Amino acid sequence: MSGQKARIPHLSGAILFKRRKPRSYGQIASEMIYPRGGWRRATRYVMYRLRRLPDQPHRIARGVAAGVFVSFTPLFGFHFLSAAAVAWIIRGNILAALLATFVGNPVTLPFIAFASTGVGRHILGLRGDLSPHFIFREFSRATGEIWHNIHSMFGPKVAHWNMLHDFFFQIFWPYVVGGTILGLLISVGVHYLTVPVFRAYQRRREKKMADRIERASQRAIALAAQRAAALSKAEADKDLP
Repeated sequence: MSGQKARIPHLSGAILFKRRKPRSYGQIASEMIYPRGGWRRATRYVMYRLRRLPDQPHRIARGVAAGVFVSFTPLFGFHFLSAAAVAWIIRGNILAALLATFVGNPVTLPFIAFASTGVGRHILGLRGDLSPHFIFREFSRATGEIWHNIHSMFGPKVAHWNMLHDFFFQIFWPYVVGGTILGLLISVGVHYLTVPVFRAYQRRREKKMADRIERASQRAIALAAQRAAALSKAEADKDLP
């Protein structure tokens, strides 16, 4: 063997947990629309995490209700922060609220937007129905206008705030009104439905844990009895002539 020392490559924690092949922007965007394991697997994962939360059932249910309620609001990009704030106000589980925002996913959002805007426009007395595609297109256009106006404050561009007037009164405000009503109704129903579910799951888990502890203690007692019997037999064999 040569006298040279073998070089061991240095592996940092970041390298150990880093992907061998980083995801492209296209993969990231596609997984936001359709998860790698499918929506069924993603839903099962969310439900699993909710059931395993170490908190009281009514607090978890309040958190779920907060996340569901926020999913009906047009605060796109701020659902996590809004859900955490609502959960904190109603003393719910914040992590449950964050997980429950999964209700507002790319599959359900078109239906939520269409229903919320439709209810809001009906309550406000506005005429005409808007398609989900038109609603999201107007949200995208309004976002671009807002950024344009912000940039115009620091450059030569001219701001056009009046262009957002129709968007606010025709789409955003009806969405807020209708989403608030539908979100309250559905979140209250979800709360009262999920409390007994989480309570039953925790009781079943506690029973399984108690049964497991009981079986372990019985095995320990039986093993101790076997050892005691073997020791007694060994001592009896020593006393024999």
